[in-house]
Amino acid sequence: MDNDTARVLKLHDLFQVSGWQHKLPWRPFKEGVDIYRLYGDGETGPTAALLRFRAGGRVPLHEHTGYEHIFVLSGSQVDENSRADTGMLIINPPGTSHSILSEAGCIVLAIYEKPVRFLAADEAAPGPAHG
Repeated sequence: MDNDTARVLKLHDLFQVSGWQHKLPWRPFKEGVDIYRLYGDGETGPTAALLRFRAGGRVPLHEHTGYEHIFVLSGSQVDENSRADTGMLIINPPGTSHSILSEAGCIVLAIYEKPVRFLAADEAAPGPAHG
């Protein structure tokens, strides 16, 4: 039982992550986007991570091979379908695709059932969404 305690990851005050984000070992992910993996490698099986978008940060067009849950912890982002502000939960089902842009920056909790498949090397991202 003691070994389990050491393996449990706890992040306190997740809604205040923008205030303590500097304490995390972020790694580069995509143009203007850093990642802090909570579990998984992003290549096989389930993965959870925090993604930190700097102003103008973008994730290129990709397809979901499993369910993706995105919870916006601070800031906002847009894709071809909508705008997501702080506190919004988005669930993208398998077979859907989109690219993401954060105009002013944001931090999101991303939980992937299966890895995403990037569709193009083009780093273009959407403009402001309508709806």
